[in-house]
Amino acid sequence: MAYATGMTLASRCILPICSRTFLSPLRVASLLVFPEKPSSAFFRRVQVPHLFSTSTTPMFSSVKCSIQSTSSLETDNQAVSRSNVVNILEERGLLESITSENLRSACSDPNVAPLRVYCGFDPTAESLHLGNLLGIIVLSWFQRCGHQAVGLIGGATGRVGDPSGKSLERPELDTDTLEKNIAGIKNIIIKILGGNPSSGSSYVIFNNYDWWKDMTILDFLNKVGRFARVGTMMAKESVKKRLESEQGMSYTEFTYQLLQAYDFLHLFKNEGINVQIGGNDQWGNITAGTDLIRKNIQTEEAAYGLTFPLLLKNDGTKFGKSEDGAIWLSPSMLSPYKFYQYFFSVPDVDVIRFLKTLTFLSLDEIKILEDQMSKPGYVPNTAQIKLAEEVTRFVHGEEGLKEAIKATEALRPGAETKLDWNLIERIAEDIPSCSLPIDQVSGLSIVDLSVSAGLFESKSAARRMLKQGGFYMNNERVDDENKRVEEKDIVEGKGLVLSAGKKNKVVVRVS
Repeated sequence: MAYATGMTLASRCILPICSRTFLSPLRVASLLVFPEKPSSAFFRRVQVPHLFSTSTTPMFSSVKCSIQSTSSLETDNQAVSRSNVVNILEERGLLESITSENLRSACSDPNVAPLRVYCGFDPTAESLHLGNLLGIIVLSWFQRCGHQAVGLIGGATGRVGDPSGKSLERPELDTDTLEKNIAGIKNIIIKILGGNPSSGSSYVIFNNYDWWKDMTILDFLNKVGRFARVGTMMAKESVKKRLESEQGMSYTEFTYQLLQAYDFLHLFKNEGINVQIGGNDQWGNITAGTDLIRKNIQTEEAAYGLTFPLLLKNDGTKFGKSEDGAIWLSPSMLSPYKFYQYFFSVPDVDVIRFLKTLTFLSLDEIKILEDQMSKPGYVPNTAQIKLAEEVTRFVHGEEGLKEAIKATEALRPGAETKLDWNLIERIAEDIPSCSLPIDQVSGLSIVDLSVSAGLFESKSAARRMLKQGGFYMNNERVDDENKRVEEKDIVEGKGLVLSAGKKNKVVVRVS
């Protein structure tokens, strides 16, 4: 999955937990791989054009969060023809490849039971990030079209780490960190997939440690190893790149595709899950799973894979968690206000693409916005506001969106929203702040205070901004450079907000 990283399975890390189980002798198992050339067209890659050019819960237990039973969901949806989710994904630029065109027909055939579709997330961090959001959105599209979404948390695979798209091996994670990360990711998936009524109500969450913790090396050799071929494993793009690199690839990482393949087989046989989705860097891992299923079940076509393009920035790099300023999905790591602000600030060149891929607005609605952008009288950032609202609502819910909008409005220079200290305290987490004693604030020149607080580097810079009409205190414009701070300017006697233009702000706490 790299299981859409937030997770890594180094055998050395697991030894204290299960020294007699499969993960301890993992070094032996990874010499076995999948067949060089699948014997059927089951693995033919079908590519499509797209728009992307550029807790109290035990640590390793599965969490079932199905609000509506699968059987009732099947009964409801088999009676009528379902919207074809593959076609929808293709239209919105969310489809890169599928293992078979039969998946497309199965999605809307009323005689075929609703699909059970999973996406994996490895717990390499406490929160998922913007790069993982596409996986959740694609799962939600399947929900909205009458299928069941399944989230798989890689409590086992997270200890190894998927080498796909990585130039270095992931660091080991200790047990406490893994437990914390698993709980954080589980909560995010539950909140998003279970908190959006329009997306459908059926979802389940599993943890792959549940079936790996008791797997012995002999079991693994029998269930996976005998179907594997080293040549095919070596031919995987992620493996070839790492083998050619200076660092090379560890034996542990080399086994990752086998682990992910068995995950799909286990879910297929025991949970009836027949589709795996992932980013386009997961194609090799996904087809390893469909191949293992085909050979194990002795049927030509029983399980399917689907990949979507990675979410890319303007410079062609993908969003991740290792870069500075990662866009986290957890409100404890990135407030709804800052999350909202990120999408509010998306360049015009990207906003329509993001509306298609990151929201559930109809394409007709998006086309209207796109047309308006090229017409006289278009109000700047109208499309960005819609994008920010839709994505923030999906990730943080209505309450998170209300909080983000309130903070955004309150921090807008010239806004009529009256600032209160509770609001200032919340936004102080997202903008620079400082603490000054009362005698260095009350009665002080506003120009001197702005320099002391770090808003400007010099008094001359502060005066220039003031003359240009861009200097604000508590969102009210300051026109007089001789203005001094009065007691009434200090909000509830606790602090104030200084602004230079629309973006540069500082909270001054009074002690």
